[in-house]
Amino acid sequence: MKTLEKISSFVGSTFAIWVLLFAVLSFVFPSGFTWIVPYIVPLLGIIMFGMGLTLSKQDFQEVFRRPKDVAIGVAAQFTVMPLLAFLLVTILPVSPEVAVGVILVGCCPGGTSSNVMTYLSKGDTALSVSITSVSTLLAPLLTPVLVLLFASQWLPVSAGALFMSIVKIVLVPILLGLGVKALLGNKVQTGVKALPLVSVTAIVAIVAAVISDSQSQLAETGVTIFAIVVLHNVLGYLLGYGMGKLFKMPAAKQRAVSIEVGMQNSGLGASLASVHFSPLAAVPSAIFSVWHNISGPIIATIFRKQQEKHEKGPSQDEESTSSAS
Repeated sequence: MKTLEKISSFVGSTFAIWVLLFAVLSFVFPSGFTWIVPYIVPLLGIIMFGMGLTLSKQDFQEVFRRPKDVAIGVAAQFTVMPLLAFLLVTILPVSPEVAVGVILVGCCPGGTSSNVMTYLSKGDTALSVSITSVSTLLAPLLTPVLVLLFASQWLPVSAGALFMSIVKIVLVPILLGLGVKALLGNKVQTGVKALPLVSVTAIVAIVAAVISDSQSQLAETGVTIFAIVVLHNVLGYLLGYGMGKLFKMPAAKQRAVSIEVGMQNSGLGASLASVHFSPLAAVPSAIFSVWHNISGPIIATIFRKQQEKHEKGPSQDEESTSSAS
């Protein structure tokens, strides 16, 4: 079991490399990965089940302990990213499928990788986990409504069908995970240590399936989609940080909100797009998954260095004062 834990830890810490590697492989050799397409939804269900196993009472207590902070983060999540997506696909020339795909990933809740990035950035990790949990639980209601509001001018949208899909592939697995954890208690912890391996394998498989299934369209429009995804993600970080500043949150909370807003549950976006729209509509989510696992560590490093510089500042000033006296 210890060997499995070490492998799981290694794979989890090198997540971005695996996503990027298999994204390239599935583009170059699409026939080797298209067989995964029918399993996209079950794979996301496995990830969500794992999320249920990791949630604790403390995560929900945090919501009631500081509801204002969580509300700011959740509100930013479901306003900033959908609006940015709508503006980008309105301004830039894209096909209806790509427009809906970008909007769809923008309307998804935050991804669990945001919690890790917040921790690495020396941000408020407890707040990040609470925002992710609440936004994920609200997704069955908010995501379909937002997609209907912003995307219906490009393609027909069934909010009811989206609601049922999100309940099945997000809410039910999470509740099952919580139920299993409640029944087995501490016995679950042994299996939880292997979750990074399972989650990384599942998200890599989803990305590879989506890219292989739309390889020809991606070859034609990939650069444009990539540019939109990068803008969407980076502007999400900046505006999320701005929201934290606007509400005069401490620096650690600002970093948490920034990362929470910028990083999406792209696996959910890819799954919903594959089921309800087209393979091409799933491409923005797949590229988002690749890109935010590159940008996440970068923004976390910038924030961490910013915090370390701030922490060193007063001590250096004190040294200068004492040496002058």
